[in-house]
Amino acid sequence: MSEELVNSFNEEMTLELAKRLEDDNYTSPFDGLNDWHLLRALAINRPELTSDYIHLLDQEPFDEN
Repeated sequence: MSEELVNSFNEEMTLELAKRLEDDNYTSPFDGLNDWHLLRALAINRPELTSDYIHLLDQEPFDEN
């Protein structure tokens, strides 16, 4: 993610990104992955914008049985 893109985000844009990730209604799995990487970049560089959405970055444990 470019620094310019990350720095252009505000609270409203971050909320829209989080809603897309929560809805998980993408036409391509790559679209969802791109949004996930963007949220991750925001969490690293602009954590004040993502504190309410960190749960979207956490990986859920899974049972291999």
